[in-house]
Amino acid sequence: MSPSLTLPTLLQSEVAAHNTKESCYVTIGTRVYDVTDFVEDHPGGGDLVMEYAGKDVTAILRDELSHDHSEAAYEILEESLVGFVITEKILNTAVKSHDPDQILPLPPTTKKGLQELKDNDANNGIYETTGLSTADDLSKDTDAIEDYKKHKFLDLSKPLIVQVWFGGFDKDFYLEQVHRPRHYKGGESAPLFGNFLEPLTKTAWYVVPIVWLPCVAYGICKANSGLSSSFQTFSYWVLGLFLWTLVEYILHRFLFHLDAWLPNNRVAITTHFLLHGIHHYIPMDRLRLVMPPTLFLALAVPIWKLAHFVFYWDWFVATAVFSGGLFGYICYDLTHYFLHHKTLPAFWRETKKYHLQHHYMDYENGFGVTSRFWDSIFGTELAPPPKRV
Repeated sequence: MSPSLTLPTLLQSEVAAHNTKESCYVTIGTRVYDVTDFVEDHPGGGDLVMEYAGKDVTAILRDELSHDHSEAAYEILEESLVGFVITEKILNTAVKSHDPDQILPLPPTTKKGLQELKDNDANNGIYETTGLSTADDLSKDTDAIEDYKKHKFLDLSKPLIVQVWFGGFDKDFYLEQVHRPRHYKGGESAPLFGNFLEPLTKTAWYVVPIVWLPCVAYGICKANSGLSSSFQTFSYWVLGLFLWTLVEYILHRFLFHLDAWLPNNRVAITTHFLLHGIHHYIPMDRLRLVMPPTLFLALAVPIWKLAHFVFYWDWFVATAVFSGGLFGYICYDLTHYFLHHKTLPAFWRETKKYHLQHHYMDYENGFGVTSRFWDSIFGTELAPPPKRV
């Protein structure tokens, strides 16, 4: 069992409650320190310590304008280590994990460990389902050889699909690994098939509007020819655009993330990997961020039939609604690409932050990409990440 389990684990709310001179706790990443006896002895005065009572002190310890603390300060802190910030979910995941030390941080008992603590690496592994701590971690190149030696999952330098098919992975191990993001050589595309099929798996973002916008325009024209007014056509088109946001949520949550219901066999696991698993495994791959036209066509046909089933009384109404939904899809795929790979105006930055949290923090929530509206309605909205004080 991990040495970290020999110390108690505390909820963040429990740590925050120790905010008085009689009982003063502070945290650095996931580590909890009792600095009660040090409050009055602090060179900068006890009031400065109390300002951060019950909070994380990583930033202030590294603030050169305030005072960049020496290694001795960290050694003093280590003597006051009393536990770890942890949730029951993290603990349960650690027990089940094939690599619990990636989830539960070990006390930095070596000089190297102290330096890592000082460099703010203590936050690595804070999110139990991904092993990452910030969006920046999504873009750190993965050492393919070391990663394969450590996790015994996929070798990034070899065709991935063959490894998934013949890997004999248990579903729980597969899901644990595929949701721990890797970054392939500066964001390039890792080999999927490694043969003539490889180009079919890659799609540049601009292919989406080139292929599908003419279909939207044609659908609007056809619908308008059979409806009483352009306003009526536009109204149903807007309805279709709104309904797409619900379809987007449903597809992302119940098709792309059907993890709990995924059968434990290689056909299901390989299908999951092709559909969405590879995106969580290598989330910054520029050419696998939007759907290839052939894949979306497979989804568009049943959506077309569904629109005409629901609006059975008028073919033109159904076509207008479908055209609005198709335009919604274009917005979704382009938004998804730009959230990953572009610097966005202030209005979109929160959306970008929210979606990247889905990748590095909690893939079991945050299914809305263009909007978090349905996450809010269905209770799957992402919690804000812990603040680094």
